Amino acid sequence: MTAATTRRMADVSGAEALWLLEGTAQGRLVHMRREVPVLRPAVHVLEYGRLIVRCPVQADVVAGRPVLTYQADEIRLPAGTGWSVTVSGPAEPVTDSVEAAHYLRTLPGWAYGPHDTLLRITPQSVVGHRLGTVEPA
Repeated sequence: MTAATTRRMADVSGAEALWLLEGTAQGRLVHMRREVPVLRPAVHVLEYGRLIVRCPVQADVVAGRPVLTYQADEIRLPAGTGWSVTVSGPAEPVTDSVEAAHYLRTLPGWAYGPHDTLLRITPQSVVGHRLGTVEPA
């Protein structure tokens, strides 16, 4: 990247943003705790239009929250190219034992026990951006 190269960020459609999200497995769950935003590393899979997230947070911390936010990105440095996607929507814990066992096997976690939670987020808001560079003419 030369000194005259300019970085740019372009919006992408919701469908393209979900496609980008489907191509990666890690991100961050954002939730509020004592009126302060908290980010936790998480892994995810997108299935049947819903985002299944496994994260190291206690289930009671996110229970009752009307909306949760999940963010993932893939940014290549030093050029700063890549993408970023943010998904928000209602979330619920995965309670079916067979379904939970499947996701616990397929999504690697960081913690086990009370700090290991499976959530299903139904995307209502999907915002995505591609990051790139523009060479001078």
